[in-house]
Amino acid sequence: MSFQYFAGAACRALTARKDGPSLYDVCDPVLSVAASGDPHLPKFYKTALGNPALRVLLRRAGLPELRDEGKLARLRQALVRARDEAEPNWAAVGQPVADLVDSIALDHPKPPPAMFTGAMPQQSQIDGVIRDCAQHLLGSYRKNGFLPTYAAFNLIGDPDFRGRELTMALTGLNARGYKNSSLLFNLARVFIARSPARAVVNPPWRGVAEPMWEPVQIRHRSAYYDAFFIEALLSYVETGLASLSDKMAAERAVADMVDFCVNISREEVEGIDGARFNVITALAPAPHPRFSRYFAQIKQDLGFGVYVPDCDTTACSISAATQAGCTDPILDQPLLDFYAGYQVRAGVNEPRVTVPINDNIDYEGGVATWIDNLKGERPYGNDLDPTLNLDILEVSFRNLARWKVLETPARLATVHRILGFQKRLAASGAFANPRSHIYYLPELYSAYFGRCYAAFLALPLAAQAIIDPDGDFDFIRHRVLSYVKGELMAAEMNVFDAALALIALGHLGADPRAFAPALNVIVASVGEGGRRGPFRAYEWNKMKTPTRILVGGPEVTSAFVLMALAVAERAMARGRGRAGWVSEA
Repeated sequence: MSFQYFAGAACRALTARKDGPSLYDVCDPVLSVAASGDPHLPKFYKTALGNPALRVLLRRAGLPELRDEGKLARLRQALVRARDEAEPNWAAVGQPVADLVDSIALDHPKPPPAMFTGAMPQQSQIDGVIRDCAQHLLGSYRKNGFLPTYAAFNLIGDPDFRGRELTMALTGLNARGYKNSSLLFNLARVFIARSPARAVVNPPWRGVAEPMWEPVQIRHRSAYYDAFFIEALLSYVETGLASLSDKMAAERAVADMVDFCVNISREEVEGIDGARFNVITALAPAPHPRFSRYFAQIKQDLGFGVYVPDCDTTACSISAATQAGCTDPILDQPLLDFYAGYQVRAGVNEPRVTVPINDNIDYEGGVATWIDNLKGERPYGNDLDPTLNLDILEVSFRNLARWKVLETPARLATVHRILGFQKRLAASGAFANPRSHIYYLPELYSAYFGRCYAAFLALPLAAQAIIDPDGDFDFIRHRVLSYVKGELMAAEMNVFDAALALIALGHLGADPRAFAPALNVIVASVGEGGRRGPFRAYEWNKMKTPTRILVGGPEVTSAFVLMALAVAERAMARGRGRAGWVSEA
């Protein structure tokens, strides 16, 4: 959005007629005064919601129903209970806020239909974008000593997170600081969504993946992100476009990131049967995540003091290390034995999913997200994400022989049950519904399914037949292709949407002539990132609690565009080697 847009939106927010008590009229008497009880709630309020800039923006954002003294008193009393009680009844505490959250209306992006995009770009243009993205990644690595990723808050929250989901979060999360932040962020989003401040906090954008608006972005490093940067640099080398010096620089960066994933971010945990495993934590101990001192303190104040390992970071890190030729003994662990303990079995361990905000899907066979550390800490409770489960399948296929999956009935059964979970998701169409996903968009799911499918096709045919005797992968493939071509690419896309569409199409064997719209969006978007890189930062993954927190960055966009173009070039080269194009129909 232009400066004129934000100036106009801010002016309207600052001059709007105040219609009822504001967020600060509600909270200041409770959270800005000295009081006993939990010190984190007032601290969070002061740090996140009471800062001067937000106060100015929301000073005229009022709710008329809170002119009712009874409703206002009940809301304040809920905040007092959250502050003062040792063990609050969080469902009761959250109910007045949940009722207000249900008064707002938010929608997912609905891009207009795509316009005609013209012919396929020239090969030289595609190669040029690959080189631009690679130079951006290598240059950023030289400058920073790592490849950064950024987190940004969108205070208006997620369209799928309503009062019911707030109650689920307050009762299912474990860390009190996380409950506090979820409670107050959701209270604040009501005042934002129902006032002109909404246009400042949540401006419109092109496509589906949300751009990450500057200037407030928190730079950091995680093994999960390094894993995908490894894949991007490996794909650059495989294109044959890298000079000798770039190839050597990419290999050095890959080796460093593999070490960060499997050594620096390594953590020992206990499996369900008491056996010890080495897994990969979401954030390594300080100073490795590379937060600035200022943001490290902010993270602590906001209630994110404890991070635990997760199944997705573990799967992606081990997969990237495998692709890079790593020989560390951590790869020899049959992780499927560990994942089996976090796999949902209906009627047996369903309570493991304590934050079921995507309970529109059937969890049977899916593996939950968060891993208890050795202290037994479980700050986020647990949830279950479909895309994560694709990553578990993908790493299992890459290590099929090493982990003796086909020779071990229990491990093969774990794979079969995850595949059954994915087939039901595709058969119901739920994979295309944003509500079904915790940390990703449906277009991310589609790209990651393509990545998983490619790993499956790389297996010997006999192994494929044992893993998928009923042809479930092909069934899911057709459903995902239908979504990508009929929904995602039928609408206007931004560059991140286009990259994900290409990854899915290229891996899933689509006719390369279908690549043209996505390729044209990518080529036309070069330069949009200004001084920060070829492209802007977009939503890669997100948190829905405590509010909508987006993760991405210009380097992330470059990595995904690079991977997408490498996949597309391989597919087009295969097509040129045949008598004619092969249709996916």
